[in-house]
Amino acid sequence: MPNVPLSVSLSSITLPAALCHAALSHPQVVAYIDGERTFSFAKTEATSRRLASALLASGLQRGDRIAVLSHNQIEWLQLFFAATRIGVAVVALSARYRDSEIEYMLADSQSKAVFTIGDADDFDCLAMFARMRDRLPSLQRVVAIDSKEFVSMIATGDDAARLEAAAAEVQPDDLAMVIYTSGTTGRPKGCALSHDSLLASAAAQATHTRTQAGDLVQLANPFNHVGGITCGILAQLLVGGTCELVASFKAKTVLEMIRRHPPQLLVGVPTMMTLLLMHPDSAATDLRSVRIVITGGSNVDGTLLTQLQRRMPGATIMNLYGLSEASGAIVMTPWECPDDDLMQSIGKPLKGAELRVVDATGDELPAGEIGELHFRGLGVVRDYIGAAAGSNAFEGGWLRTGDLGLVDARGFITLKGRMKDMYIQGGFNVYPAEVEALIATHPAVVMVAGIGVADKVLGEVGRYYVVAREGSGLSAADVLAHCAGKIADYKMPRQVVLRDALPLTPAGKIQKAALRSEAA
Repeated sequence: MPNVPLSVSLSSITLPAALCHAALSHPQVVAYIDGERTFSFAKTEATSRRLASALLASGLQRGDRIAVLSHNQIEWLQLFFAATRIGVAVVALSARYRDSEIEYMLADSQSKAVFTIGDADDFDCLAMFARMRDRLPSLQRVVAIDSKEFVSMIATGDDAARLEAAAAEVQPDDLAMVIYTSGTTGRPKGCALSHDSLLASAAAQATHTRTQAGDLVQLANPFNHVGGITCGILAQLLVGGTCELVASFKAKTVLEMIRRHPPQLLVGVPTMMTLLLMHPDSAATDLRSVRIVITGGSNVDGTLLTQLQRRMPGATIMNLYGLSEASGAIVMTPWECPDDDLMQSIGKPLKGAELRVVDATGDELPAGEIGELHFRGLGVVRDYIGAAAGSNAFEGGWLRTGDLGLVDARGFITLKGRMKDMYIQGGFNVYPAEVEALIATHPAVVMVAGIGVADKVLGEVGRYYVVAREGSGLSAADVLAHCAGKIADYKMPRQVVLRDALPLTPAGKIQKAALRSEAA
């Protein structure tokens, strides 16, 4: 394909074409580091061609779906680019999912093959698939990616004529990937991400962050989430950047990687950033190479952002807000953003995205009023697949996010949390995000999550789960004293529960659905 600048629309190309472009444009760049192994874009492209031929030979064709369950590793990417080359979509599974979740996703997506690691933290993945295989009539094949069978698929030479004929049929709006939403109530919904939606989001992020060829990031955000595949892999692909793959996030491991390969980008959800800063090895780790720090995936944590600024005074700190239904990032902090806006706002919509704020009746609200955030354009997907297809979440092309927020006159968005998180305490609406942000400013607080629970007198009251810094001796009374006088009395937490840890989604976000289920 021609050498197209990133500022030009990518709506007319496919993911394999983008990989081919990177291979031609950045032949000297190490694209991926996986342990002791390194891979160029050209090597990745060649391997994906051979795998694509093997997939064709197995009977797969455009419109089919395969599922991939693995950690962040090169085999995942080889399969992703191989499948999308011939119009086969990848259903991205997490190694943290278990039987009932995975069986539902395979049935809902009608996946014809599964490619999996054999073992995930002492859990036998192959045995799991064997248990459910008879109940999945569409599933024809299960392949372990660490097996001789998979190695032989890579070793097979590609059938150039057949491969090119199949690739020519693939269109930019074809389904490329299915990501099932997590952390919600009810059945997960399969987001239908296309080639063009993924590339649009990745390009907008890469352009906004001004990343360059050779910029390196240690990528721990999982590939079964847009934070890994779009905000990490594809954003780097489009500029010729390097991704060091983090199989499973552990602060000590990532700090060792940083010392070995100093990064220009530091990317992760707030939980990851907090654990990196807290680790005993952090102070001795040189972070002067970091030019941009990007954190997101949950409410703005002003305390964490301040700590990041102090630790890396020469770096630009940015918030990122994205969703599976938006294919990746759709809001980011502007450059040269005042500290007050950085600490309180998730930023402004990226170029190509439209935003509106609506009330419960669907009427658009003026600046400064709290309502549901709706987005249109950029990487917003067209629909879900399977049982959730036809959802009213995309009515008129507008994505109904389920997130509450307000937009000021300058266009900065302040997130107020999920609609389902809001509770009514004594007749007043309370948004946990505001109270969580205050509690998080206590120096002994590591993590906090608030939910509404039933109360006979007030209807609902706020219960806040807090993880304290080890050895701090933090008490529930300390948390309440910290909040007293700083927020309206009706917003004051009525219950504080101290915990050693909080449940997390596979993407590293706090899983409030699990806390609500426990409370119920």
